[in-house]
Amino acid sequence: MSAHRNRARFCFVVVATLLLVFAGRLIQIQGVDPNAYAAKARAASTEMAVLHADRGQILDRDGEPLATSMDARAIIANPVQTADDAPAIARVLAADLDVDYFDAVEKLRREDTQFVYVARQVPSYQADRVLAKLSDAGISTGVSTERDVVRTYPGGTLGATLIGLVSGETGKGTSGLEGAFDDELTGVDGEASYGATSKGVRIPLARQTTKEPVPGADVVTTIDRDLQWYADKRLAAAVRKSRSDWGIAVTVDLQTMQVLQLSQLPTFDAEDRSTVTAAAMNNRAVQNVYEPGSVQKVVTMAALADAGLATPSTRVKVPKELTLDGFTISDWWDHGRLRLTAAGVIAKSSNLGTIALAQQMDDDTFHDYLSKFGFGQQTGVGLSSESRGILSPADRWSAAQKATISFGQGISVTAMQEVAAVAAIANGGRYEAPRLVTEVREADGTTKQIEPAASREVVSREAASMVTTTMEAVTSGEGSAAAVEIPGYRIAGKTGTAWRVNPDTGRYVRGENTVSFIGFAPADKPRFLTYVVLDNPRGGGSGSGTAGPVFRDIMQQSLQRYGIAPSGSRAPRTPLEW
Repeated sequence: MSAHRNRARFCFVVVATLLLVFAGRLIQIQGVDPNAYAAKARAASTEMAVLHADRGQILDRDGEPLATSMDARAIIANPVQTADDAPAIARVLAADLDVDYFDAVEKLRREDTQFVYVARQVPSYQADRVLAKLSDAGISTGVSTERDVVRTYPGGTLGATLIGLVSGETGKGTSGLEGAFDDELTGVDGEASYGATSKGVRIPLARQTTKEPVPGADVVTTIDRDLQWYADKRLAAAVRKSRSDWGIAVTVDLQTMQVLQLSQLPTFDAEDRSTVTAAAMNNRAVQNVYEPGSVQKVVTMAALADAGLATPSTRVKVPKELTLDGFTISDWWDHGRLRLTAAGVIAKSSNLGTIALAQQMDDDTFHDYLSKFGFGQQTGVGLSSESRGILSPADRWSAAQKATISFGQGISVTAMQEVAAVAAIANGGRYEAPRLVTEVREADGTTKQIEPAASREVVSREAASMVTTTMEAVTSGEGSAAAVEIPGYRIAGKTGTAWRVNPDTGRYVRGENTVSFIGFAPADKPRFLTYVVLDNPRGGGSGSGTAGPVFRDIMQQSLQRYGIAPSGSRAPRTPLEW
């Protein structure tokens, strides 16, 4: 009997102890820390979905899209539900989409998550077709879609290198304006949460919360879509015909320094990733440096005119050749002793005449002028990885280097630097950096204006006018580029031909040149400036004969497109010899 009582007491103690433990646990859960446990319960039964934000558009000056986003779908899966049917599901995906079968199987069987992306940026019609096939096969459980934007470029090859690309993996801009303005273009993703079973199945009527995505801002460029298209085609034809390694064409509106078109070859089709190469992705107008050749002579002349050391009628004795530091320098054509004016030196593009004029100016002063014109510095036009060019300090110059710098060898520039420098001459001696973007438009309607950098005077208006006169002599009947004539308009221009430097040896390669033409019109009231560069045209080539016609055609298109009236006066007649 006592044994029976002892067993009863023992059972009572055990039951009482368990009840006390359960009571204590209940008090802890409901009274002491209810919120933490409620949160855990909710987390265990809550699924999260990312709501992808639209990327902002890149627009031309008239609001037409150069880069935009299009609705697409992402194929997503819950591996808890798809593991058993993974091979069958993967076969359908691999057959209809650009999906690797083995990679898909691995994702569909992952054990550490209830959410995986199986395919991204799938056109909606393809996504619907795949889901229908899976449904017909009875293996659609656990597979669904969500909105996923895809970047598209309506113009294809139109300004492709300038506009750039977005990575399909990260959604980040990798080049061009897409890369330079990635922070502004990138939106803020939202998210949605919903109740789900332990196997990830959404519970109907369960509480759902949504944080809406914030779209990225639109970037408004200065590009004229139609002029860009024309220049792209014209430059491509010239590069093919001359069999050049690459080409650049840039046009700016001198009133605002806005870049209207920036064309280059090689390029790619932004809608076809198979055409993308490293060479095509290089924004050559700001990243490539090269020796500009004789177009640089107008900058030298501007410095001399501003310093009071030359006028268009200044008399220059030009020797047959000149030896400096053991190097013999000559002109591009054979001649004896010449008597040219400064205008004649520019018109006939005489290296020796330019040297004779430049020797009047000391090295430090000449270097200061080049710096004020923007050489050795980034222009800040708005593209990533812009080069500063190469301008050696004056105290490192030899007599020969100063001489060659004066006519465009021994100094390396970018096309955009040369555009900005000569534009300063066209604009009466005031330097202003070129611009590619005018404003950023936020999704809420607010806008941020991209203000131009402060302008500065680099030479006097009188000096700039003198150089314009010498540049008009270049395009006259006696100059080196009469073929660029546009009927009814006065043209100020300059040819350029420079030896190419072998990047591996650092030495000049005879027979290989970079040819160019730069000019503005109307010369009496400058509105547009165009610069054309063609690198290593096969079988020779010249600034006037190879690059000049491209300049003429793009400039004529610009003048007509914007309704610029013909010049109201004739170019001044400037003596070229004395």
